[in-house]
Order: sequence, then structure tokens, then C-alpha cells
Amino acid sequence: MTAVVSEPRTLAELDDTELARLDAWWRANNYLTIGQIYLQGNPLLREPLSAEHIKPRLLGHWGTSPGLSLIYAHVSRLIRHTGQQAIYLAGPGHGGPALVAAGYLEGTYSEIYPDVSQDEAGMLRLFRQFSSPGGIPSHVSVTTPGSIHEGGELGYVLVHAFGAVMDNPDLLAIAVVGDGEAETGPLEGSWKGVSFLNPERDGAVLPILHLNDAKISGPTVLGRKDPEEVRNLLRGHGYDVIEVEGSDLPGMHHRFAAALVTAWTRIRDIQTAARDGSWDGTRPAWPLIILRSPKGWTGPDSVDGITVTGTWRSHQVPLSGVKENPEHLALLERWLKSYRPEELFDSAGAPVALIRDQAPDGDLRMSASPHANGGVLTRDLDLPDFRAYAVDVPRPAQRRAESTRKLGEMMRDIYARNADRFRLFCPDETNSNRLGSVFEVSDRAFMERVTSEDVAISRHGRVMEVLSEHNCHGWLEGYNLTGRHGMFATYEAFAMVSASQTVQHGKWLQEAKNLPWREKVPSLNVLLTSTAWRNDHNGFSHQGPGLIQVVLTQRGDVARVYLPPDANTLLSVADHCFRSRSYINLIVIDKQPQLQYLSMDEAIEHCARGAGVWDWAGTDDGTGDPDIVLACAGDVVTMETVAAAQILRDRLPGFKVRVVNVVDLMTLVRPKDHPHGMNETLFTELFTDTVDVVFSFHGYPGAIHQLVHGRPDADRFRVRGFIEQGTTTTPFDMTVRNKASRYHLVMDAINNARRLPRGAADLKAWCQSQLDRHEAYVVEHLEDMPEVRDWALGDWAARG
Repeated sequence: MTAVVSEPRTLAELDDTELARLDAWWRANNYLTIGQIYLQGNPLLREPLSAEHIKPRLLGHWGTSPGLSLIYAHVSRLIRHTGQQAIYLAGPGHGGPALVAAGYLEGTYSEIYPDVSQDEAGMLRLFRQFSSPGGIPSHVSVTTPGSIHEGGELGYVLVHAFGAVMDNPDLLAIAVVGDGEAETGPLEGSWKGVSFLNPERDGAVLPILHLNDAKISGPTVLGRKDPEEVRNLLRGHGYDVIEVEGSDLPGMHHRFAAALVTAWTRIRDIQTAARDGSWDGTRPAWPLIILRSPKGWTGPDSVDGITVTGTWRSHQVPLSGVKENPEHLALLERWLKSYRPEELFDSAGAPVALIRDQAPDGDLRMSASPHANGGVLTRDLDLPDFRAYAVDVPRPAQRRAESTRKLGEMMRDIYARNADRFRLFCPDETNSNRLGSVFEVSDRAFMERVTSEDVAISRHGRVMEVLSEHNCHGWLEGYNLTGRHGMFATYEAFAMVSASQTVQHGKWLQEAKNLPWREKVPSLNVLLTSTAWRNDHNGFSHQGPGLIQVVLTQRGDVARVYLPPDANTLLSVADHCFRSRSYINLIVIDKQPQLQYLSMDEAIEHCARGAGVWDWAGTDDGTGDPDIVLACAGDVVTMETVAAAQILRDRLPGFKVRVVNVVDLMTLVRPKDHPHGMNETLFTELFTDTVDVVFSFHGYPGAIHQLVHGRPDADRFRVRGFIEQGTTTTPFDMTVRNKASRYHLVMDAINNARRLPRGAADLKAWCQSQLDRHEAYVVEHLEDMPEVRDWALGDWAARG
């Protein structure tokens, strides 16, 4: 970390020059914030303000912005004096105009967007683009330099901040928590980040709880609580609380400067002790600042005789109807002139030297920090050869193995080879999901008390386990966006707890692809296991494949969904995902012992194509079209499909069955709709153009209909999948309840084939009798029938 330039005591005291610089910068930022909300002309008020200068639609959020700007100004001063590397995360993401204005005053905005120049014309463009068609959003979005956190969906500022500083020892993340945001479930759970942060190797998060007592239409819980209760709440989470309150100037500048320097000094003391060997290993009490300032501070005290500043009425646009109401127009003009813009901008419209001198140099500007654009530490992973973890598969569908256990072995060695840029994030389920090999090289991270009964838990650990999908997902997002790699692994059903985070991250990646200055970042890799089809003991609450559907709705330049059927395909897919950039890679496979189908060489070829015919499983001789195509995507449904094909081979000789397995779900989409979509020739080669397809799918059946839309005669696809039929029952009974068992697939094949050999009716009757037998058997014996439970492919299967 850069050496301190000023002594903390001196730095905490503002002299007249520092005070003038801070106050001028803050006034300029507030002026630019209001201009973005209101003005489409006359940006410097060089003529009387008139209705034509006002935007036709007034959109934006003023209430939180003055506090965000105050914090930004003071952190910038701290950086100038100390050389501290810092990023700024605005939990009240609706304060977007304040952060856009900050980047503009620092010069970063004009460097990235040259047409938004630091002159009168550029300022006008800055104002006109805000929250307007063809412009930028009102949030601290991906278009905002220095941002890794939009804040549009409240609750994730702390998880992103903590993820950003893990294995990033020189970084300080300023995380402003809005008091409305503090009411959300994810934020309530994310205070616990200090229980996992190690000052030896991690950076620091400085939470600033910005209490202004109001959200969009009423008071906030923490804003109205007795301050001692708030203090005790945060102390209970392990924070050393520092408080600043008021609206008086310059008093607030002096008090906040002292508070910020006190917090930074405590952070430096904690880190120095941890890194020079004088730390006793107990969890530090990291500082936290509570800032109480009025909502809409420095805005109109009242409008039409109604109090605005300090109330919820200042949350968005405190002056409405400005175009039509001359009194409101005059009030807006007085408000803007109260910041004395003639002192802040020169004759050309550029910020004056007093303001320019407030900004740190180069990359130390928070709006220019490389940590917020792919990271200063970003490097590709040093990956082991995934082939080294292969399962030997001498014949398909005969040997069983826990596929995710092989992935765990691979991740163990990724940990060992990438001690500063790879982590697994998992809600207390690493061993359950058969990924426990990582504990051979790393403990779980934990900064709280450890007892003799704990296993693989220490402050030195880098496996992240906390029983919160929001924390795990958000930590990984922050880790990815600052240049490091990882995986979020969770039970399939509970990926829906954080599904909106998946959506929001996908939107961020989609928009980032449109910005040439945004660097590509490591992909968000999500592994879902303990899946719907094998959560037989947990029951219906644990049975839900919904995240597949969520990811499918995202744009093709971001979304990837993989359904590897066995260990070797899983290893091949995982290697690809760990190497990729700026995608959401969703991998779905169960953890239980499952049949293995492909050798490693076959798996690599199969994954490269994304889908393929399994000649060894079917009876299609390659001459002419088959009578039916049995397709599958997903591990359990693949087993049922291969078993159904064997039944048809044994009981309907001469009936031509083609088996197609899909591992990359996006190959089903037309090439014009997704870059992974297979071309028309390959699609016809696999599925023909006319033969009916019985498709057995891991997720909801509608997903396959969505994916094959526009393919030749898409109505010929008959899909079996999860149809919300579940309970605590046997594995095979799950497939029966959802009408996706091998017997249902056989009957579907018979019902939809256009040519049937003799014996088809008898086979249908036999299948129904097997289903009836199964229903009685599981109730009496509490397990599946032996011929189902222990099924493996017959010795007749030979590789094609």
C-alpha cells in the first residue's frame, strides 16, 4: 500500500485551502446533479432561466445525492494525501447523477466520452443525456466510470464491496448503504462480511450508513430508531462505530473529515498489525461510519408552503411542473444559483483550478480506478489439465461415479495454483455437493471464534461458506468484476433465492459489451447440484429447476446453460467456463452416483459440438430417417432416455431409434438468435426435419419449446420434464410423478412414431403394468424396484 503522505492528526484537520477546495467541489457536484435532472439548455445560467431550458420529463433522484457527493469529495481528499487505492460503491444507486457528476469533475468522464467535454457544450450534453432517450440511466450504472455496482435493485452494496477486496490487499472499498436499502433482506445479511475478511491478504471495506430518515414515500426504520439501538445493532455485527450528524457548514466538512481519517487510520492499524506479525488473530473491529444528514440537503426548504428538505418529498424531483409553473421555475433558478456556479466554472465552462486540484492523480481517481474496470490483478487462471481427472469409461452406462467429486478434485488444484485469484462460494454445502477436495488445500474462511470441534475452518481459509445465497452470489460478483475468478455452487432449488442477482449481473454484462472502454471480466460461473430429480429425501421444497428458465431469458451474448450428463463432460465444460470472460455460465448436474457415458476424448468432442447422436444407445443404422428421435438434456433424464432406448431395442426389433444428447442447451437455438446455435445442417443431421422428437429435459418442458422455436416443424417436439410434481419419495418415483420415466418415454415413442412394428400395443401395455408395479413396490419396500435401482446398459452396447 502507498505510504502515508500526511500524519493522521494533521490530515484530520482542515485548513482554509482544503476547506475551500472541498466546499467548491461539493457545490459543483450538487449543481451538476440538479442540472442533469432539470436542464436541457442554458447549462451555466448565463441567461435568465426559461421554460424552454427545462426537460420535458423530469426524472432522477435528488434526495440522497448531496450526501453521496459529500462522501465522494472527502474520500478523494483522503486519497490525495495517502495514495490509498479506493473504489466507491453507491448503495443508493438512484443517486446516479451525483456519481456521474463526480466522474465529470475528475475529468474521467470526458476522457471516456470525448463528446461530453469539460466546457459549456459538454456540460449541456451531460445534462441532456441523463435519464433521456439515447442517453444514460438514472442509476450508477455500467455506463458510469468507476462503478461496479448499479444499486438499482437495493441490497447488494456490501456483498459487492466485500467480494471486491478479497485477495485484493491494497484496495479500500467505500460502501455507502442507504437507510432504505438497509431494510432489505440481502443487506441485513451482508453486515456479516467482516466475519470472513482477513486483513493479512484482503483489502478493507468501509461501510458508510447514510441515514437521512426517508425513502420514497415515508420514514426508514433505522432513520427513526433511537441512535443507541442502531449503534448497538452495528456493534453487535462487529463494527467500531463512528458517527457524524448535522447540516451546518462548514461544521459538517470538519466533522466528516475527522471521522473519515479516524476510520482510515484504524483500518491501516489493523492491516499493519496483521501484516507485520503483531496480530493475535482475533477478528478486528473494523470501522463503520454512520452519517446523518438531511434528505435533499441544500435543496429548497419548502415548496408551495410544504416542507421538502429533510423529508421524503425530496427523494426524487423536489420541484415538479417547472415548465408550466413560473413560481417553481423561479425557485429552481434561485436553487441553482445558490451554488454560485460563476465561481465553479470558468468562462469556457470548465471546472476552475480549485475544483480540479481536488481530484487525485490518474488511476487514483475513483472514477478511473482500474479495480472498477476488470481489476489491476486480473490474469487468466493457471488451470491444470482437466483430462487428468477423467473417469475411466470402458463401456457406456455401466459404471457409476459422483461426477461433482471429480470437479472438486480439479478445483482443489486450481486453488493450489491460483492462491490469489480463485475462490469457491457455497452456502455451507461444499462437502454435501461433493466438492470437499478443496479442503485438502484450503480451509473455510472464518474470522470468528474457532473450536477444537471445527473442521477445515480458520482465518487462513479461502473457501467461502455462509448460509446465504445472496452473500455467496454477491461476493463472487464483486470478485469477478475486479478481475478474479470463481464459482458459486448451491442446491438447485435455492439458486432461485438469488435469481434476481443473476438477472441483474447478466444485464450489467450485456450493457458492458456495448462499451468499448469496459474490460472483459471473468465469467460468473454457477454450479447447481442437489437437483430437483434427486432431492428425494428433502422433498418438494427442494425440487425446482427454475434458474435454467431465468438464464434462458437473458440475451445470447451473455447466457450459457450446460447440462453435462457425466463426470467427463462436466470436467470439459468446467474448463471451458473457467477460461471464459463476461458470460453467465450455468452448469447443472447432480452430486449423487450416476452412470458414466463417455470417455474423456468422446466427452471433449461432444462438448465441442454441444450435442450429438449417441449411436451406441440407439438402433438407428444411419440409413434414412429413424422412426423416432429420443433426445435428452440433463443427467437423470439422460439415463431414462438411454434406458427407454434399450427397452425399445429389446422389445421392438426393427424399430429405428436415434438417441441425441444435448450438453450445451443453447445449441438448440437458431444461429441468428444465439452464437452457440447449431446451423441448419447439423440440426437436421441430429433431429431430421420431419421425424417426431421425444425430448426428455431436466427443467420445465416449455424451455425446449422456446429454444426450438423457428426450427423445422417445431411442433413435432414432444417434451417431458419437471412439471411441479414432487414429494419426499424415491429417485425413480420423481421421474414417474413428472411423467418422464423410461416407461413414459417408450409410450411416447410409440404414440408419436409414424411407423410401428408388430408388438407396439403389447409394449405399451407392459410399460403401464411396470408403472403400476412401481407404484405398489415403493410404498411397500420404501425403495425403487431392483431392475430400475441397479439398471445399467446391457452388454450389447458397442461404441459407434
